[in-house]
Amino acid sequence: GERLLPMLTERARQLKIDNGMNPEAEMGPVITREAVQRIESYIASGVEQGAKLILDGRNHKVAGHEGGYFVGGTLFDHVTPEMKIYQEEIFGPVLSCTRVASFDDAVDLINRHQFGNGVSCFTSDGGVAREFGRRIQVGMVGINVPIPVPMAWHGFGGWKSSLFGDTHAYGEEGVRFYTRQKSIMQRWPNNIKKGADFAMPTAH
Repeated sequence: GERLLPMLTERARQLKIDNGMNPEAEMGPVITREAVQRIESYIASGVEQGAKLILDGRNHKVAGHEGGYFVGGTLFDHVTPEMKIYQEEIFGPVLSCTRVASFDDAVDLINRHQFGNGVSCFTSDGGVAREFGRRIQVGMVGINVPIPVPMAWHGFGGWKSSLFGDTHAYGEEGVRFYTRQKSIMQRWPNNIKKGADFAMPTAH
């Protein structure tokens, strides 16, 4: 954590936040004023509950778009599972760092969370990547991919409380939502003169 945090902080400071129509922008505004207020309330909650605020993205202004709904990159350290910013999905540019002692502890921490939308593992070790993907209880998993959203022909969506309904969007599950399966069993015997046959059809 001590080695990683300065790099995360510097990268978050360098985020190019601007009008979404600017092709050089890395991050645009959030959707509404209410979204800004909701995200900033989470940041305030993190501070109140004792997380260490490394980078504060509240009241972020973009030149020429001072009335825009912008939130700057925000970074917390020493976040614990009891905190609101850990327990709930923020859907804003807020990164919370929670420290664990081992790989097994990290997997267990993730699997105990009520949500299971997306998760990423950054590693150069193929064995670690394989074990992470096998054991983790989350719907979308990225290995060295920061936002693990698959292409449309794969199922999209999380597990546990991150899934609404019975099936995921897109992919085969998305198709099943709009269809009703029908199975038609047919047999065309070569010799029907033998009469009715009520046995279970088998391959000959």
